Amino acid sequence: MTEMLIFGPGYTAGRLARRLEARGWGVTGVTREGRGGTIAFDDEDAVAAALRAASHILSSVPPANGRDPVLARYGEAIALAGASWVGYLSSTGVYGHRNGGWVDEDSDLDPSPRADPRAVADRGWQALRGDMRIFRLAGIYGPGRSVFDRIRDGSAIRVEAPGQITNRIHVDDIVGALLASLTGPAGIYNLADDAPTCQRAVVEHGCRLLGVDPPLLVTIDDPSLSPRTRSFLADSKRVANNKAKDLLGWTLDYPDYRTGLKAILAEERG
Repeated sequence: MTEMLIFGPGYTAGRLARRLEARGWGVTGVTREGRGGTIAFDDEDAVAAALRAASHILSSVPPANGRDPVLARYGEAIALAGASWVGYLSSTGVYGHRNGGWVDEDSDLDPSPRADPRAVADRGWQALRGDMRIFRLAGIYGPGRSVFDRIRDGSAIRVEAPGQITNRIHVDDIVGALLASLTGPAGIYNLADDAPTCQRAVVEHGCRLLGVDPPLLVTIDDPSLSPRTRSFLADSKRVANNKAKDLLGWTLDYPDYRTGLKAILAEERG
């Protein structure tokens, strides 16, 4: 019996769990409070038992307060676990700002303080086991978590930021890559679609699909933008995804934001 243990079965890992269960897998989740039939993170005896039973282990928990909580509490046990597959969902944010240039899995990680907790966690998981799978995810979107939701609730912004490039990935394409990796080699994999582009283009396309006017165009220096938003928009790079395609046989159902948003809207409208 294949048993997947997931630390943090949220938006992305939760979709993976449902796909695995449909294939007959057993799936156990670990959450902070032990909600919905999952194991509570602080229940060390229950987590230890789940680790012993797991054939596969995945952590999708990001760093908090400057450290990775899963590594800090359970890293040693995961390192010694008999699971044949161990994965960690990292972020392409570990590469930092590259002035719109390309990065791949061999690129250096960003040493800046803003990206440091993610980069430290990424390195920590790499060092944990020789058979680790590290998945560096671009910005995640999908049903219930896309530009459409921000346009509808009025939080979408349209910013003129010359040279700014962001990367994204549909949640179901992440799940597809994780499933492909179950029979693929260990290693580090970037998961992003084929169409890096500016944030403004995505917002404008979403508005066209909804048939609404786009938000007012502002500059990156506009005082209405939060420091966090300005920091995000100052991070510009293009993420290469060839390794996952070549080694895992991964194919994208949604190779760009246009196909991804079209599918989301079609699902919403039935």
